[in-house]
Amino acid sequence: MAKSENKTKPTRVSVAAFINAVENETRRRDAKTVLAMMKKITGEKPKMWGPSIIGFGAYHYKYASGREGDTLLVGFSPRKANMVLYVLGSIAENDPLRKKLGKYKTGRSCLYINKLEDVDQKVLEKLVEKSYKTTKKTWNA
Repeated sequence: MAKSENKTKPTRVSVAAFINAVENETRRRDAKTVLAMMKKITGEKPKMWGPSIIGFGAYHYKYASGREGDTLLVGFSPRKANMVLYVLGSIAENDPLRKKLGKYKTGRSCLYINKLEDVDQKVLEKLVEKSYKTTKKTWNA
């Protein structure tokens, strides 16, 4: 199977302009906090991926099925309904950090938070760092 074209790719859109355009004040403030946290943890420069995801770092994946592509190491999106953090792809469902985090929901590899004050930010930092390092090591990024 050939390398597939991902719909979500890095763009040249300004991360700061995107965050400043977030309408909800709490979501905008939380986005700035998450941006600073992920910059500090990863040491990477943030990039927009598609129209609404802020990503840090990138890696190339190739599955046993032959499907392959490029995606971000960790990232987030300040959406209307929730703050979505793309950090669970390499974190086990039974990871003890999840139990300590606070109020959240999950998707396949996403963490959905209504607002940052609903979670323990120190635990969130540990989760992001663990995800970043594990994903980077797993995929030799």
